[in-house]
Amino acid sequence: MDLRATALLILPFALGTTVLVSGQSNDPVQTQESLKVVPTTQPPDGQQPAPAPDPHAPRISKQTRLEIIRDFETQMVYSRAAFPMGAKGLRLKNGAITPSGTDLQQALAVWGPAVKPGDPAHISFVQIKDDHIRFEINGGPVHRKKWYEHVTIAGANGKEVGSPDTPQANPHGSFVELYFDKYVPELSAQQVRDLLFPVLDFKAKNKEQAYLDTVPPKVKEAIQAHHVLVGMNQEMVIHAKGRPPKKVRERDGETEYEEWIYGEPPQDVDFVRIVSDEVVRVETMKVDGQKVLRTEKEVILEHPDADQQAKKEEQQRPPDAPSLRRPGEDADDVPRPASGQAPLPPSTGPPIASPTPGGSGPGR
Repeated sequence: MDLRATALLILPFALGTTVLVSGQSNDPVQTQESLKVVPTTQPPDGQQPAPAPDPHAPRISKQTRLEIIRDFETQMVYSRAAFPMGAKGLRLKNGAITPSGTDLQQALAVWGPAVKPGDPAHISFVQIKDDHIRFEINGGPVHRKKWYEHVTIAGANGKEVGSPDTPQANPHGSFVELYFDKYVPELSAQQVRDLLFPVLDFKAKNKEQAYLDTVPPKVKEAIQAHHVLVGMNQEMVIHAKGRPPKKVRERDGETEYEEWIYGEPPQDVDFVRIVSDEVVRVETMKVDGQKVLRTEKEVILEHPDADQQAKKEEQQRPPDAPSLRRPGEDADDVPRPASGQAPLPPSTGPPIASPTPGGSGPGR
């Protein structure tokens, strides 16, 4: 009995010691794991991306490369940004998108949009390079050939039959490149999704939900209430009211505008006036004959400054760029004298030799 009592008294201390030692041995393991990646958190309300991976994390392993490529290729997502077509894709680093603002609007105007905010997008190709990961959207900027398209067959007289090797442009594709500070670190697929959140939405269930997450809260409430605000763009009006059954194009002085008409009597009729992709006037004719007119801007969106863009293009204009001015003619911004007449440019032709006495004329 004394031995049993002694054993029962020692056993709890032995178990406690074992638990304490195992807990101490696990601490270094947990610290080592925490050095690899910073724990990710889900974006609150789908607005803020998760923090970037730990810059001290090791390089991405071969196994993780294969897992990320297998996880993202052929995946359908929704776009949160406008992707320009062709080689003018997007670059994403530390949550900042380039190009943006005026540069992005110019690229969209020149090359056209491959996808717009809210549009479904297909990740067709993933390539992991030294310091960034490239995600091609809707086939990418260049049409990638299948394996059988590279096969050529030698025919009669030594002629080869097969498709040419010249790459073909894909008018519907684009890409985004996710950059890191030094190299692509070891990270999980969920971290990659969080880092891509500014441009791609992996959680939206439909196009409407994906688009509403990209607009300001006031615009989102108006769209959900099917209400048009002065200051909206055409895309917002379409999401709020649908495509207009009737359109009228008119001119007010030097300003051209479109009138989008929604509804027919005996219901309320809305006349939405749009100038340069912006709603400037909303007129509602009520059933009882009352007219409600709104012209004050109710929402302010970011628009590129056309004057600043023109000045930027003028600064980037090369000195030998072609011009419609005649040789020696001054530019419009050159200061002129008070009389308004600039001196004639000096003649640059060859000097005319003066006749010498007794000189020979033609035919001599």
